[in-house]
Amino acid sequence: MPILKTDFSPSLPFKNGHFSTIYRALFTKTAYSYQRKRITTHDTDFIDLDFSTVGSNTIAILTHGLEGSSKSNYILTALKKLNSKNIDTVSFNLRGCSGENNLLLGTYHSGKTEDLETVINYILKNYDYENILLIGYSLGGNMTLKYMGEYAEKQSHKIKGAIAVSVPIDLESSGKEMSKWNTKLYMSNFLKTLKVKVLQKSKEFPDFKLDEIALQKAKNFTDFDEIYTAPVFGFKNAKDYWKKASAKPYLSKIKKPTLLVTSLDDPFLSSKCYPFKEAENSKYFYLEVTKYGGHVGFISSFVDKKNDWLEQRIFRFIKKNSNLKTIKTISSGQTHTFSSCFSQ
Repeated sequence: MPILKTDFSPSLPFKNGHFSTIYRALFTKTAYSYQRKRITTHDTDFIDLDFSTVGSNTIAILTHGLEGSSKSNYILTALKKLNSKNIDTVSFNLRGCSGENNLLLGTYHSGKTEDLETVINYILKNYDYENILLIGYSLGGNMTLKYMGEYAEKQSHKIKGAIAVSVPIDLESSGKEMSKWNTKLYMSNFLKTLKVKVLQKSKEFPDFKLDEIALQKAKNFTDFDEIYTAPVFGFKNAKDYWKKASAKPYLSKIKKPTLLVTSLDDPFLSSKCYPFKEAENSKYFYLEVTKYGGHVGFISSFVDKKNDWLEQRIFRFIKKNSNLKTIKTISSGQTHTFSSCFSQ
């Protein structure tokens, strides 16, 4: 019954889910340095990968959320922590999110696990890592969890586990939650950039008969997914997309240690996005639900150095549950020896 007790206890202002959500996005800054590698996909498109390495035998693949990128703060704080613990990282920019438009009409969606598989296979083929970890946030977390279940029977033995944060594992109910009045600001921000991308795509691909008036009037994900996501990616409609792309049905199939960290005051999530039953019935899928934290927030204080609870939590899970006995920095020979798998 891997439902974990949480120790997250923020100060008063951060006990508001909206405040915590917005604060991390707007007021926390982290310096970064990347080495970019562009890889070609099976459909002659490209994916940009941003590496931050310390010469380790272990790498974490970080996947951002909707309209994020390798520059999203939660990605940067994660790689900083992981690098400090002798773990290399590669930040996976979803198609069209690296600062340059991708080459095809289709960009990305919540369930596009074949792109994550492409990244994993690239790492396996071109690098000699002993251990691979998957870490995803929000939409990227849905993709990560879905991958862990969907590909459970054919994953490389080098994939040792996964962590997902603030995940809309039930896309339909989460979309409805995001359509409420109190999330209007978030929805507007998401749709603003999504509409610009789709309008640009319609100019590049005139055979795609975009209803520009309908797009401009779109007010929620139902509207947007009916206009763009469903037809472009071969779904019958928005509901068909949500059903097939949601991670929730795949949680019971996970066979390697996987943690979902999520908060009860997340303004993006419905009650269906808290999979207590699935965690109770699983040997491998762990769930930690905090009372506070917002959406990919988990900020505790106005003092930056006190705001690494989420990053510490991610590393603690890796240390205790990922079946990694050692993480070694090859260049220096420094080794971290871990406790046995599944110790609590």
